[in-house]
Amino acid sequence: MPELPPPSTADKRSARVILNRLKKRYPTMGTALDYGSPYELLVSTVLSAQTTDENVNRVTPVLFERWPTAHDLAAANPSDVEEVVFSTGFYRQKTKSIISLAQDLVDRYDGEVPRSLDEMVKLRGVGRKTASVVLAEAWGDPAIAVDTHVKRVTNRLGMTASTDPVGIEMELRALFPKSEWAGISMRVIQFGRDVCDAKKPRCWECPLADRCAYPDKSQAPQ
Repeated sequence: MPELPPPSTADKRSARVILNRLKKRYPTMGTALDYGSPYELLVSTVLSAQTTDENVNRVTPVLFERWPTAHDLAAANPSDVEEVVFSTGFYRQKTKSIISLAQDLVDRYDGEVPRSLDEMVKLRGVGRKTASVVLAEAWGDPAIAVDTHVKRVTNRLGMTASTDPVGIEMELRALFPKSEWAGISMRVIQFGRDVCDAKKPRCWECPLADRCAYPDKSQAPQ
């Protein structure tokens, strides 16, 4: 990936204004996934792909009651797990992913989730986004998870220009001090859901309209 030019002072100032407004709108904001440990959050985040957090939250109480630790899940019968996670969609692939990552946790880390992005992404089925969610949400460590909402919103606001998640993550890291990283993703994601919709953004009520370079702003319905 080509090295990006560092953001200007004006870019950083604008990014700070945007984040401050998002903090005002969402004073406290974390993942909507229910979890009791880093292991549970890791598995839940993998299950959340292509489905809603609500769907995952309906499934995980059963999942973690039957297989409460990575050691338990690593030894689970895949067909039994598939029955539990079926309603989250792509259940065969998700079952394979969560059993594989549990096996890796047991083999490499005695069943504990490593508190490191570089180590976590070595687990089968775990990418940078998932690892960043766990780091930021479970421990409050500096990490920025980039999903489709973060990509869309930050591109539209002119905060980022990259199209790939890693590039966007690096651009956001350069805009903000490390102390702010953990609080960025979930606020941007919720804002993307509430206001900056992919197809019908609610531009007429957007608190960031004056900071937004998006050319196709929508008008209030008559």
